[in-house]
Amino acid sequence: MHNSITECLYLSEAGIGFLYTVEQQMGIVADLSRADILLYGQKSQEEVVILAHAQPHSLAHVYNRSREGRIVSLNYRPEVPQIFATGKAQREQRSFISEGAPVVRQAFPIHFPPKCSSSSNQRQPDDWSKESTKVIAVLVIVTNLIEHERHRLRDKVFKETLKRLQMMLLCGQIAGAEILSPFGEQDGIIYTDNEGIIQYASGVAINLYRRIGYKETLVGRHLSDLETGDDELRREATLQQQCIEWITEETDRYWIRKAIPLVTYPSWLESWLKPLSRSNSARPNGVLILLHDATETRRQVEEIRVKNAMIQEVHHRVKNNLQTIAGLLRMQSRRVKSEETRLALDEALNRILSVAVIHEFLSSNSSNIINIKEVSNRIVNQFQQGMLSPDRTIRLELSGDTIYLPARQATACALIINELVQNAVEHGFEHKQEGCIWINLEDTGDDVIINVSDNGDGVPQDFQLEKAESLGLQIVKILVEGDLKGQIQLGNGINNKEGLSVEITFSKSIFGGEAGWNEHVSL
Repeated sequence: MHNSITECLYLSEAGIGFLYTVEQQMGIVADLSRADILLYGQKSQEEVVILAHAQPHSLAHVYNRSREGRIVSLNYRPEVPQIFATGKAQREQRSFISEGAPVVRQAFPIHFPPKCSSSSNQRQPDDWSKESTKVIAVLVIVTNLIEHERHRLRDKVFKETLKRLQMMLLCGQIAGAEILSPFGEQDGIIYTDNEGIIQYASGVAINLYRRIGYKETLVGRHLSDLETGDDELRREATLQQQCIEWITEETDRYWIRKAIPLVTYPSWLESWLKPLSRSNSARPNGVLILLHDATETRRQVEEIRVKNAMIQEVHHRVKNNLQTIAGLLRMQSRRVKSEETRLALDEALNRILSVAVIHEFLSSNSSNIINIKEVSNRIVNQFQQGMLSPDRTIRLELSGDTIYLPARQATACALIINELVQNAVEHGFEHKQEGCIWINLEDTGDDVIINVSDNGDGVPQDFQLEKAESLGLQIVKILVEGDLKGQIQLGNGINNKEGLSVEITFSKSIFGGEAGWNEHVSL
């Protein structure tokens, strides 16, 4: 619901609450009507505003985009203020929308709702206040002209049933509609009377029952004859007088069934929108059952689940293998006598563990999206536990935003952070026994900025990254420019006075890399 509802005329707090109820019920009615539904409120004596817009899932939308929040001049839509003034519905009227398509519009006033009965979720048409005759909003059903002509050829029972459902919407009578999943073009429709006798079955519904072996005529049969869960669903919906949705499995097929109990107002249907009175109370009037065969979708979901489980197992094994290799390198590092060799082995060990961290995250998460702040925190802990000499006091601090990136970018970031921290420890604090290394992550929306700063020795004035002999900085340069398509900027360290600051900037959108690889992540 658009926030301008609080600025509309004729709306009390109770009226606003009621329109929220109507909005929740508009979706399923738009699906079954195969039409867009607009809810208008009167903003001023000259303007109306579209408070809510429901678009069907069962058909292409009439409008290209949502009209919610759009302010419309009364000169442009003169029928809307007329309905606010007279309280009379507007019958089918042909017109053109701004996109140029021919449509048929029907407009109905929404009166202040009847008082709710405390004993039932259904709104009872008694105890009307003086405000109950006021028109607080206008509901407009906009149907594509082609779909409107198709609807004219549909079964009379279905057309009357749909009309009843639309009338129920005007009084917020479709209790529980907000829990229903969307109705699609490939879903079936069955309407039964109060006794459970099928009065209407769509062609799709007939085909769906053929899939489970029922080939006889549906109309005229009792739901219990189908030997499915439909009759139990009907009885439950009738008893509760609210919408119900069940997911069941029958003959190796998965079904989603929705039940909508219907009510009718005899004289109201006659005049479309004559306000209800005590003598004209609503009464139960059959159930609309919607059928969806979810078998293929469930099978696809199951296949994806199995594939994800297999991929996670692969990541788990890769992580274990990398940790085994790291263990072997650690043993070798302890045995070598050359300090240069030991440092080289330790550097290789850290790189392997950084990649292992990514595989560990992927092994415990079916998504390929990784939180690089968590990865960075794991890398920091690894350094503190195994790579920092106990006779040196060097703190590692991590700060900044929580950033989610795809596995490819996250792996490059993990290696970059590892190399920069390792480079700071080895070269920035080569002649110092204490200091600090700061890692900061920043999400600017489109870009990611990684900054690793220290208060160590810094680099010479004429230092050039392109000519650096450090293997770690060469790896960083290759990863940033090659994998991340980003930039590297060097500066002074803490407070721009001492040490070194390395800032990496790259876009969340990557285009390039491996052949055929193209990924865009929008967060």
